Amino acid sequence: MVKVALYLAAFYAVYSILLSRDTMYSRNRIFILLSLLGSVVLPFITLQLKNPMNIPVFGRILSEVTITGDGSSALQTHLVLPGMLLTVYLTGLAFFATKLIADILSLFILMNRQRNRDGNIIKYRNLYTSGFSAFGKVFINEALTDEDAAEIIQHEQNHLKRNHFSDIIFIELLKAIQWFNPFIYLFDRSLRSVHEFQADEGCLRSGVPVVSYQKLIMNQVFKSRAFTITNSFSNPTLIKKRMIMMTKTRSKTLANLKILMVLPVIAILMIAISSCGGKTKPQGSTTEEIAPPPPPPPPPAATGYSDQKVIKGQPVDPNAPPPPPPPPPFEINNGDTTWIAVDEMPVFKDGDAGLLKFISENTKYPNAAKEAGIQGRVILQFTVTKDAGVEGAKVVKGVNPELDAEALRVVNKLVFEKPGFKDGKAVDVKYMIPITFTLK
Repeated sequence: MVKVALYLAAFYAVYSILLSRDTMYSRNRIFILLSLLGSVVLPFITLQLKNPMNIPVFGRILSEVTITGDGSSALQTHLVLPGMLLTVYLTGLAFFATKLIADILSLFILMNRQRNRDGNIIKYRNLYTSGFSAFGKVFINEALTDEDAAEIIQHEQNHLKRNHFSDIIFIELLKAIQWFNPFIYLFDRSLRSVHEFQADEGCLRSGVPVVSYQKLIMNQVFKSRAFTITNSFSNPTLIKKRMIMMTKTRSKTLANLKILMVLPVIAILMIAISSCGGKTKPQGSTTEEIAPPPPPPPPPAATGYSDQKVIKGQPVDPNAPPPPPPPPPFEINNGDTTWIAVDEMPVFKDGDAGLLKFISENTKYPNAAKEAGIQGRVILQFTVTKDAGVEGAKVVKGVNPELDAEALRVVNKLVFEKPGFKDGKAVDVKYMIPITFTLK
């Protein structure tokens, strides 16, 4: 959702700065619609960028635990805040979706009351708008004179010819999804403006005098109020822009080249919000796998490998030995095998969330470090043994003795309910966890 919002903001900036003042209404309409569609699709596309670890260790790395200076843990905020945000978002989504459905139902009710009318003209009363179009119908206020009604019908017919109402439904659906994003409302206003410009242009090209057409608009604007999701003929907020566009000099064809400026914007956004490459996390897991670093190549004398460099475009010696196989997903120390990736990972009470909660609740910020203003990130490595215990805990990256000792103390208290299993046998599994101590 955040990525969609970022794309919408960037695309609207391009439209507002470069395109909105041009009289190429069809191009602007296409740009807005493609921007809305692209904002939904492009977040699913990410560029995989390498982000090498600075620490030459490996194992199953858990999510970070943050310990604050007041003795509390930030983990509770990390767990509760997403749930609160989700509740707020779903409430807004339900409200706007219900509102959209109610508006559509009101249109169907209005059409059903006038089902015996001939053609696609439906007259109504008690709505404070001169006319609008929806679902292939033109809705006209009964209070209008025949002359005014004829010109407004012609205007609304232009909306129907260009299928503008489908655009409105599309952006209303997107507004329900992105209701928290102000740029979706700016796009909505811009799209409706383009619709009105196109309808005005169609009327003027048919021979309607500019002065009489502008007079009709002004006569209707002071007694109208825009209908909820429809194209209102006399929307007061658009009147000034429509008056200007009716008499504005047509933009030149070269103005279309400005649309190419959206390409570097897309490129910059894709790079900015792309994730780093790595193994995909299992669904619902709070951990990720870190692949072991490749071992150094053996010396040429022991393996027969040549130290000759392979240059792109040059043939490879057919007698050269094959490259070494990738390292196995385990390490051997003193004859004992410790696994990194296994069939079944060790089980802590309440899963990984329970493990992180245990660490956060039992870790205390040392007073000496707090008084000295010391803070930082401690990274620990430990092994979950075959009997579900913890051994070999050590500090991979430390901050100071007090913080390192506190992190080690808590990790050594861990007791898992089940060990890890490989091929049906209990095995030792290596873990890593970062614990951040912060005074802020």
